Amino acid sequence: MKIGGLQKTTLIDYPGKIACTVFLFGCNFRCPFCYSSELVLPEKIQNQPQIPEEDFFQFLEEKKGYLDGVVVCGGEPTINADLEEFLAKIKKKGFLIKLDTNGSKPEVLKKLIDKKLIDYVAMDIKAPLKKDLYEKAIGIQIDIDKIKESINLLKNSSIDYEFRTTVVPTIHQLEDIIEIANELKPAKKYYLQNFRPEKTLDPTLVSVKPYKKEELEKIIGEIKKFFEDCGIRG
Repeated sequence: MKIGGLQKTTLIDYPGKIACTVFLFGCNFRCPFCYSSELVLPEKIQNQPQIPEEDFFQFLEEKKGYLDGVVVCGGEPTINADLEEFLAKIKKKGFLIKLDTNGSKPEVLKKLIDKKLIDYVAMDIKAPLKKDLYEKAIGIQIDIDKIKESINLLKNSSIDYEFRTTVVPTIHQLEDIIEIANELKPAKKYYLQNFRPEKTLDPTLVSVKPYKKEELEKIIGEIKKFFEDCGIRG
């Protein structure tokens, strides 16, 4: 597995757990607001130092009894052919696993759920579930039905999950969030994350001003009835 980074302790990335976060190289999306281009763009990945897989598992061995779980994110983890094997090794050491995903590979997601290799999934919802709007948000062409399939898979599974949307003024109208909420409802959890104008994939977005927290709070007030939990992160 090509590992691009490791956050050794996090109290916020895995709800209710003490975890570490492992960042995998590679992504099939090109979201203009992404601030992890070093994990996404091939020309940047080749210049990034890699963490040897054996070093990562040695770290986990040393953290048994201290960490509850591992957050696996990217990039996009599900594009890695050896993800299943990687997760199985983490599981074998006794850790819970949270997977962060864009939901573009429902067949991979289903296999991981069926094999009990993941315990929690956070799926990013990039835009209302219309092909043109979604493609504007992710920078590539996509089969929107794959995204819908992943949403339905999570909602109809027994696994714990959340949906989340990074709200970007140049890409999202605030009304879009209400539309997304209506498309997701009913569901367990839905969170909004405010856009961070820093080291974005599209450099022109660095000058974009995020929505005010009060504006997002107003939207939350309108949509929270659709979810067991709903709020703002970051």
